[in-house]
Amino acid sequence: MRLFHWLILLASLAVGTAASPARSLELLMFERAGCPWCVRWNREVAPAYEASEEGRLAPLRRINMDRGQPEGLALKLPVHYSPTFVLMHEGREIGRLIGYIDASTFWGLLTKMVRDHRERAGSAAPSMPAQGRPG
Repeated sequence: MRLFHWLILLASLAVGTAASPARSLELLMFERAGCPWCVRWNREVAPAYEASEEGRLAPLRRINMDRGQPEGLALKLPVHYSPTFVLMHEGREIGRLIGYIDASTFWGLLTKMVRDHRERAGSAAPSMPAQGRPG
């Protein structure tokens, strides 16, 4: 029985290790109550984000600006406007989108940031089809 527990532990560690590169990217969304552009992003982009290639590579973490900025973020500059989207790699800012115009612009800019990061990191970016995206 003890061997079985060790095998389960080792398997869970292996799964966690294999999944960690995908989690090294994260998209922070700084938002605040009453932000009409945040509402638009939530309506136009949020439903497709998690299932998108970008969403799988850089999971979304929402930050409520009304509560202040969390400690420990290695941001290049403070965030003043909502929404602001900050692409983080291993806890450090590597790209930023300030504001929201429309879904097409958001997807185009985010895809470019992710692709540029992956090229700098030495891995070819897969094609990111617009499947499930507006526009």
